[in-house]
Order: sequence, then C-alpha cells, then structure tokens
Amino acid sequence: MRIQMFTLGDWQTNCYVAHVDGASECVIFDVGFEPESMLNWIAERQLKPEAILLTHAHLDHIGGVDQALSRFGPMQLAIHEAEGEFCGNPMLNLSALLGWEVTCTRPNILLKHGDTVAHGGMTFRVLHTPGHSPGGVTYVHEPSHQAVVGDTLFKDGIGRFDFPTSDVRLLRRSVRETLMQLPDETRIYPGHMDATTIGRERRQNPYVVNGF
Repeated sequence: MRIQMFTLGDWQTNCYVAHVDGASECVIFDVGFEPESMLNWIAERQLKPEAILLTHAHLDHIGGVDQALSRFGPMQLAIHEAEGEFCGNPMLNLSALLGWEVTCTRPNILLKHGDTVAHGGMTFRVLHTPGHSPGGVTYVHEPSHQAVVGDTLFKDGIGRFDFPTSDVRLLRRSVRETLMQLPDETRIYPGHMDATTIGRERRQNPYVVNGF
C-alpha cells in the first residue's frame, strides 16, 4: 500500500491518498483547504476515491471535503461518532472562533474504536485517539505497518490540547496507552509536519520521554 501526502492550505494540513498498486480505487484521509493539488493528482492517475476517512473535524481537516465530493461524486464519509455533529457546527469545528462559518457534508459513517474499514484492497483498523479533539482517530494498516494519526502525535510533538473540546488527560492516554502500543516500525502520518515512526517518537519525542 502506498500513501501519498499533500500539504494543503495556509494551515499546512497534511492530507493523504492511500492506494494499492494496480488498483483503481483509493481512499482519502482528510481534505483541507485548497485541495486542488490532491484532487488533480487523483484524477490524473484515474483513481476512484471510495471513501473520505476523517481523522477529526477541525476546520483545516474538513475545509475541502465538499470540493472532493463535488468532483468525484458521492462516497462514504466517515468520522468517529463523538464528532458526528462537528462538520455542520462552526462552534464545534472551531471555525466560529476565527469568525468563519466553515461547514461540510454530514458524515454518513460513524466509527467506533476497534472498527475496521475496507476499501480498494486495503483494510484499516480504527483506534479512538481523543484528546486534541473528542473524536480523534488513528487509521492503522497493519500489513504495511503504516498509520494515519491526525493531530494526536507529531514528530517531536503532540496535538494541541487548549481548544474548548480538547482534554489533556485523554490526549496523554491516547499517546501513551494507544499509539505507543503500536510496533516501533509503524510509520505514522500526522496532520502536520513530517512523517515519522513510533520507534523514533518513543525514543526522541520529549512529550513521550519526559511526559506531559
């Protein structure tokens, strides 16, 4: 399985396309603002997105969802059940705090911890990793040791926990008790900054080594 990263918009939000060589289907993880480069890449390769899997519903991760749906047609739009209302509520997705009114199509799939989602020959295990937001999730592709982690864990960092719906206690648990249980070789793809591995963050991430 290949994961292609696109860094979109002024927020520099990492969004991803996953696909298997030789398959025509793909999966999109998050759609930030100004998604044209990602959508064009998909179209140029004649890939067909089967689903948009949201790591969470803060405005910079959903700002381009409706553009993707308009371009490629209806598809599954999935999010954790704790954020089922966030896409349509500017207060919950934080856009209202900036004086914006960002909304997108309501997800039609609500996920729980331990669910699996399967598309295009790929199966992802859903881990609920709240703290940065209440419905933050990580999508793990166990055969290739790859995971899309959203804004829970970064290279040398962690997600912010000072938003109205954040919870540092839950974020601490998500990092220590969920993500750090993945194998060291797991390559993780965060919502911002560079990809890294669980092993590297276990050894070098100051929030993991020293606590928070």
